[in-house]
Amino acid sequence: MYRLKKSLGQHFLRDENMVRKILLALQQTPFTQLLEVGPGGGALTRHLLTLPGISFKAIELDKEKVDYLLQTYPLLQAKLLHGDFLKMDVPFAGPFTVVGNFPYNISSQILFTMVDWRLQLQTMVGMFQKEVAQRAAAAPGSKTYGVLSVLIQAFFIVEYLFDVPPGCFDPPPKVMSGIIRLTPRKELPAMRSAADFTRLVKTAFGQRRKTLRNALKPLFDAAVLKDPLFDKRAEQLSVDDFGALSFRMLADGNA
Repeated sequence: MYRLKKSLGQHFLRDENMVRKILLALQQTPFTQLLEVGPGGGALTRHLLTLPGISFKAIELDKEKVDYLLQTYPLLQAKLLHGDFLKMDVPFAGPFTVVGNFPYNISSQILFTMVDWRLQLQTMVGMFQKEVAQRAAAAPGSKTYGVLSVLIQAFFIVEYLFDVPPGCFDPPPKVMSGIIRLTPRKELPAMRSAADFTRLVKTAFGQRRKTLRNALKPLFDAAVLKDPLFDKRAEQLSVDDFGALSFRMLADGNA
């Protein structure tokens, strides 16, 4: 068998009904290449291996789990990579889909890797701590809407699919989990550049209790800051609003 390692934030899915729900959500969008991140004890993996006509790979950081999976599921030979997902290259040539019960301690980094892979990524169905999943899917005006929401939604349609209670795991985590689906946007918001857009969003939410006029003072000319738009706060702007605003920034980003 294997040991669970707190240092890696391991909570392995054990509820078969929940496994079926995740598989159903995954298969709502067709794919031919699939990467599973963090197969752990293999609850999802054993089903993914049997999907017909799929080129399948999985990546696992924990060597003990790699040995267990290879012994338990011989079909994983040559499909299971031992390594760090955050350091891996794009896993396939051409379009692919990603699925995973992701470690909660690297949730944001995982989501931003999806942004990096957006030109090839067809879909991602992933489990995160509910708080992170809700932030990724949050709408403008809500308390959970912030930097993560805007930077992910600039490139993806984000759907919050369903909750996953602690009792579905071994050992049960202390928090609720949530499943989200990312689908690349067909039309991206107009923005001056991804770098300017990112700097604008991070600066705006860096002082989210202040009006945009005060929070964004370093990035805009004084004449531009007179616009009534700057009376608002960051959480009141949509992704498209931030994109449009990026064109009005100072050329070098500071006054």
